[in-house]
Amino acid sequence: MSKQAPHTLLLVRPAAFGFNEETSATNVFQQTDAHDRIEVANAARQEFDTVISQLDGYGIRTLVLDDTATPVKPDAVFPNNWISFHESGQVVLYPMYAPSRRAERRQDIVDVVRGKFKVSEIIDLHDTENRGIFLEGTGSMVFDHLNRVIYACRSPRTDEVLLRQLAARLGHTVVIFDAVDERGLPVYHTNVALCLGSRFALVCLDAIRSEADQDVLLDNFAATGRTVVAISYEQMHLFAGNMLEVALGNGDSGILVSERAFNSLLPGQIHALTRFAEMIPLHVNTIETYGGGSIRCMVAGIHLPL
Repeated sequence: MSKQAPHTLLLVRPAAFGFNEETSATNVFQQTDAHDRIEVANAARQEFDTVISQLDGYGIRTLVLDDTATPVKPDAVFPNNWISFHESGQVVLYPMYAPSRRAERRQDIVDVVRGKFKVSEIIDLHDTENRGIFLEGTGSMVFDHLNRVIYACRSPRTDEVLLRQLAARLGHTVVIFDAVDERGLPVYHTNVALCLGSRFALVCLDAIRSEADQDVLLDNFAATGRTVVAISYEQMHLFAGNMLEVALGNGDSGILVSERAFNSLLPGQIHALTRFAEMIPLHVNTIETYGGGSIRCMVAGIHLPL
């Protein structure tokens, strides 16, 4: 039976985390690195290790691997952008927008996963980078695993043609839409504006200015039995859209959310979400500030057969 929540989470402990000038051109969530890089990298590692300890405390299954010291990879803590794992046994490797991020794709990580789970096929898309075609994993795409639907917003990091080709190969349908920030610039990754749980859809509707796009999304959420929780632009910029439903050790569901995002939520929003799962706030301020991604970006959910 398909499940929305992954049974295991892959995380990569960062070796040289920091502000990446190359990615900041299309990621307005990043803030300039005004502090010492070593201090920032050390703070990120401390946050990462605390997160792992908290996940362990909830009985959440994790596969934690270390970043390599060389080459330097400031965004290695975000593995969800270069790899995804599917219930079908398929593993997908993705083309990355920033050349500095392409070294994050590591065969040794793929080999570790293949040794622990059942993998039927590796779909390697990375050669499209040479043609300026990008699709950044579960940053670019939000998967409805229960209904085999991929949701994605158009951006320089999300190529629509490649998206549709991959969806056909995975046996999924596609819902693509436009999402923009207050200045009308494309939202760089879908997973900062949309989070799907088993029974809820958390979305920044303000960012989706087309009424037709909104109607399609809301119709799909209603048809799949999901309660819609709308967040504001301000909450989106505080990473309230960057949540992930996970399986807890006791069999219940949890929602990973950063402290910053959780503190931005209104009581009614929290009440709506906690009807379906326990919220688990995690402190990742340094990673959010300098990396421009939050807890959902730090996790590559594993849905592979055990």
